[in-house]
Amino acid sequence: MPVRDSEPHFLEPLLGIVFDLDGTLVLSQHDFRRMRAEVIRIAEAHGVVPGHLSVQEPIHRIVEAAREELRTGGAPDGMLYRFEAEYQRRVDAIELEALPRTVPRPGAVELLGALRYRGFRLGLLTRSSETFARQALGRTGLDPYFTYLRSRSSPGPAKPAPEALLLLLKEMGVPLDRALLVGDHLIDAECATRARARFYAVLPDPSEGTAATMTKDRFLAAGASAVARDLPELARHLDVASPPPA
Repeated sequence: MPVRDSEPHFLEPLLGIVFDLDGTLVLSQHDFRRMRAEVIRIAEAHGVVPGHLSVQEPIHRIVEAAREELRTGGAPDGMLYRFEAEYQRRVDAIELEALPRTVPRPGAVELLGALRYRGFRLGLLTRSSETFARQALGRTGLDPYFTYLRSRSSPGPAKPAPEALLLLLKEMGVPLDRALLVGDHLIDAECATRARARFYAVLPDPSEGTAATMTKDRFLAAGASAVARDLPELARHLDVASPPPA
């Protein structure tokens, strides 16, 4: 059956692969519920009506809803700036508490080494802060693989905005139709789909709190071209399962 014009067209072979960080390449056990609760507390302190925001929503959705309510309520720009600065400082602080327990996900070093040996250009697209991302990469020994990195601290939109992925691919010199985004969350699938990029999902590690909700069926429904159980299986999907020569 011919491909419809409305569907993305992908070229082979792949040239660049962009990875999510937390959950995909490293395991940090972030206290996301506490982060969400703190964002809501700060938003309500700046004028959002209590009860309007849900701790069940991801942080970027909570922030978007808070911004919209503050704007429509006539909050001055200064209040919006203070809200942004305060919630970001608090989230950054809670995030950094996870560094001591951050470890590489099993298979990450082997996968990235094989991909680099085969000549793939590698990038990192994360909703973590720049500080956390760089320190986590250093702590886990993954920093040599990532010259190209965009975080929530980077100028411009953050994931899942498609512009975040497109800007990173431009820095990497990788055409969209020869790129792949790999992640373990539906936010990653949303980003890839909106950018019209190819997406491969990796199921969350059993130790992660999202393991029960991020299922193969959900990823396929969200547009994943393939779903791997773990990073060694992803290496087989990418045909780099054999370790490179020493």
